Amino acid sequence: MASSKQIEQTAAAWLAKRDGGDWQANDQSVLDAWLVESTAHRVAFLRLEAAWVHSGRLKALGAGMQAGTLPARGQWSRAPSDRQTAGATADAGDSTASAAGSLQPPELRQLVFAPRAIQRPSRAGRYAGIAAGLALAVSLGWGWMRYTAVEQATYSTAMGSVRTMLLADGSQATLSSDSRIEVALSRGERRIDLQQGEAYFEVSKNPERPFIVTAGQRQVVAVGTRFAVRRDSADLRVVVTEGTVRLQPGAAGNAAPAPPTLLKAGSTALASSHGVLVRAGSVEDAERLVDWREGYLTFRDSTLADAAAEFNRYNVRKIVMGDPQVAALRVGGNFRWSNTDTFVRLLEQGFPVRAEQQPDRVILHSR
Repeated sequence: MASSKQIEQTAAAWLAKRDGGDWQANDQSVLDAWLVESTAHRVAFLRLEAAWVHSGRLKALGAGMQAGTLPARGQWSRAPSDRQTAGATADAGDSTASAAGSLQPPELRQLVFAPRAIQRPSRAGRYAGIAAGLALAVSLGWGWMRYTAVEQATYSTAMGSVRTMLLADGSQATLSSDSRIEVALSRGERRIDLQQGEAYFEVSKNPERPFIVTAGQRQVVAVGTRFAVRRDSADLRVVVTEGTVRLQPGAAGNAAPAPPTLLKAGSTALASSHGVLVRAGSVEDAERLVDWREGYLTFRDSTLADAAAEFNRYNVRKIVMGDPQVAALRVGGNFRWSNTDTFVRLLEQGFPVRAEQQPDRVILHSR
């Protein structure tokens, strides 16, 4: 797999060739294919293209300045002809023109440019020069850009809503109901702070920039995989649906932290103050635990108390256990988390359960 520097250099070469004046239709199709190959390709190309545009704007702002001359404050906002005539106008004693910002834009409709002989360098030399310039800019900026933040943001969801965000590195984060994350992506690493709730991450692969999710006193580290992290007070649940992640104590952990735990696809880890419990299963089993992304909750021989707790994560109107007997009933099935009434009605029809309806809750009693 190409390194980040190699990808940057390839993107620079493509950008140089495209803007070199000898661009063919076949070149565009080949570039499109390269961009489709990887999110890293697209991010590198778009970043360099933006830098290329900005450098062109700076060059235009400096047009007409003498070599080695630094503009005075406010001069960038003036046209080159303004800068050339400002001194002469002030010497003529025009008090209005001497005031800051009082120069009027020149009349450009009568402006005529003298013809200039065009000397075209060889195609290879032209491409090499442009690509070399871009590569130089990339190498000079590599050090400070590596640890400069490229995205800092906070995302959250309300009760009963699910939201998917595309991050600047090409990764995706899907937030469950009543959840919040803080994102801090830099050139050297990608950090997510899960402050509450649950989030599912589809991580864009980049071994040079680890993807670190912090939740309380623990961290989940990946370089390119798919997994969910959920906070339940001080407890943590990690579900891996693709690839491998590492569960480890956070930076503020104990003086003698426990060793990290590797979790493969299909694994579910439950971390608490008592330690880490890992359950190995199939990818299909892991996918069922994150069915909430599609609007469903899946139960397999779960207690009614646990099933009600899951529904309560998505609904303002809560399901409450009326006695220990009803809480211990075992249930299974696939239900929409937005349809509490249907779930309760099925319980009354198939189980010895009586539902007491109240404005803010439904209390379940055994009968």
